[in-house]
Amino acid sequence: MTISYVERSSADAQTLSFYNKAEDRFEMLLNIFKVFGHTPELGAVFTDLVMAILKDSALPWVTKELLILKATHRNNCHYCVVQHETLSKRLGISEAKIADIGDDRYKASPLFSDAEKALMDLTEQIGVDANRLSKDLWDRLHHHFTEAQIVEAVFTITVYIAVSKFGDALGVALEDVFGDAKPLLHVHH
Repeated sequence: MTISYVERSSADAQTLSFYNKAEDRFEMLLNIFKVFGHTPELGAVFTDLVMAILKDSALPWVTKELLILKATHRNNCHYCVVQHETLSKRLGISEAKIADIGDDRYKASPLFSDAEKALMDLTEQIGVDANRLSKDLWDRLHHHFTEAQIVEAVFTITVYIAVSKFGDALGVALEDVFGDAKPLLHVHH
């Protein structure tokens, strides 16, 4: 860890407010929230942001979890992958489907629909060069999704690319409760 965590015992009222909200939603106070204890205003924004993503809306939450796993796996974020694999399983995504997210296995996997494959390709391309989405990819996306769904997909992907970079840059450690977790998606950490 490179940045200290602000524990509840030393948190001010503003920090405790967003801690309470985050813990109510996530059933525990995650370390990534504790680094935001240094900047509680940003912590509140971060909490609201992830809570807006992690629910059914234009896209089902399950679909967004696939995007999150692909984006954070691409960025080698062990912290994100372990947590979101756990969450994905709780939401009913099979271990086989999670494993097929890795590398390019999803492209040939019968576990992914054509629509999901388009979203995985979108996630890959944004990670490589967001300015170079091909016409073919746009056509596939528009065939399967509304514009609201595409916006939500791109927002989810780019936010979680940022989350993975943020957590890794600050050295956020995986919580003890996940200590023995062996991710299905291999991450170099």
